[in-house]
Amino acid sequence: MAFQTYSLFVLSVIMISFGHVENRLNLLQLQNDIDKLKADFNSSHSDVADGGPIFTERLSGWTERNEKRIILSQIISMYLKMLENTDRSKAHVRNISEELYTLKESLSDGSKKIEDLKDLTKLQMSDLKIQRKAVNELFSVLQKLGDTSGSHKRKRSQFQRLCKC
Repeated sequence: MAFQTYSLFVLSVIMISFGHVENRLNLLQLQNDIDKLKADFNSSHSDVADGGPIFTERLSGWTERNEKRIILSQIISMYLKMLENTDRSKAHVRNISEELYTLKESLSDGSKKIEDLKDLTKLQMSDLKIQRKAVNELFSVLQKLGDTSGSHKRKRSQFQRLCKC
């Protein structure tokens, strides 16, 4: 039973988080389409519960809105890739794909951030040229880290209030 609402839950989180739900009817139509898709994929098969959920557990660790945009853009891309290989002549498949595509467009900045992360993992940190460049950027990186730290900002503003400079 819990898994049957899984896809709707993920889509609901995505749509509600980013203001794409105009009314309950749209969500109810998606529920009907998802139910048909579940039948297409035979998602009531006993192996579906093995290993737990694949997306919803990952969503819980991403709390900030911009963080969620990153992970949700990747999840939507995975759904779209999955649906590429399904029968697009079925109305429910087209409806779900169109809704996902619309959501993906609204999360395009998240996709760019995913690509940035992938590019970082490809850097050859054993390459001397890359190491030199990295060392040259180290201070700037640390400054940016300090700028994003809430506690660092708080300490600086407290110091400025205390200081009679």
